[in-house]
Amino acid sequence: MTDLAGKRVLVTRPKAQAVRLIAKLASLGAVPVVCATIEIAPPPSTAALDQAIHRLGAYHWVIFTSVNGVAAFWRRLEALGKTAAALGPLQVAAIGPATAQALGERGVKPDFVPQEYVAEAILAGLGEVRGQRILLPRAEIARKALFEELERRGALPEEIAVYQTRPADLDPATLAELKKGVDIATFTSSSTVRSFFELMGDQARSVLGGAVIACIGPITAETARSEGLTVDVVAPVYTMDGLVDALLNYQS
Repeated sequence: MTDLAGKRVLVTRPKAQAVRLIAKLASLGAVPVVCATIEIAPPPSTAALDQAIHRLGAYHWVIFTSVNGVAAFWRRLEALGKTAAALGPLQVAAIGPATAQALGERGVKPDFVPQEYVAEAILAGLGEVRGQRILLPRAEIARKALFEELERRGALPEEIAVYQTRPADLDPATLAELKKGVDIATFTSSSTVRSFFELMGDQARSVLGGAVIACIGPITAETARSEGLTVDVVAPVYTMDGLVDALLNYQS
């Protein structure tokens, strides 16, 4: 038995990416209520990314800020007949351990992974970037803080949308399950928060009424608060394991 035993825990991440979280919650006796609020889709055009891949030698750094960004980048890399060797001349940064692992699985060891897993924390490890071309393969709606700070430091960042997030479809069975209520709601990105409210509309607050609201990090928590939620748990380590550990600490 654990402090999560019997708790109904809302999981809002796309199911394919939430397998680890779902399994860990279930192993602790929780009851995962899976409602994928977003889905990952290709961008409308891959032309800009294809051009960037063909001229990778022109960049000094490539910064990956999500596992999805790595996966999308690699799909085009391979479609163009290239391998990880194409990144050889570049320095590579990853926002955190999950992104670094995704790169490692593809044969690339990042040159830098910050201790704090938010985009701004990457800046400290890049050193002097003035005049350097930096490739940012990111989501279509990525936060602009990293891009703007790189520009302020004199770098030449190029942000390319390699995937987009959009609200997922909400099927009747999932809606019926949500109407039973949840004890804990987990949000793993700002997109999951916004899309939950977009999908559920006026029903969002009744579903979350009385639930512990847990967010993977401060950016997601800020978005949740902007939607009027009271955030109870913010994971100090911005990973799936960190989120579960933070919940256990809160429940104990």
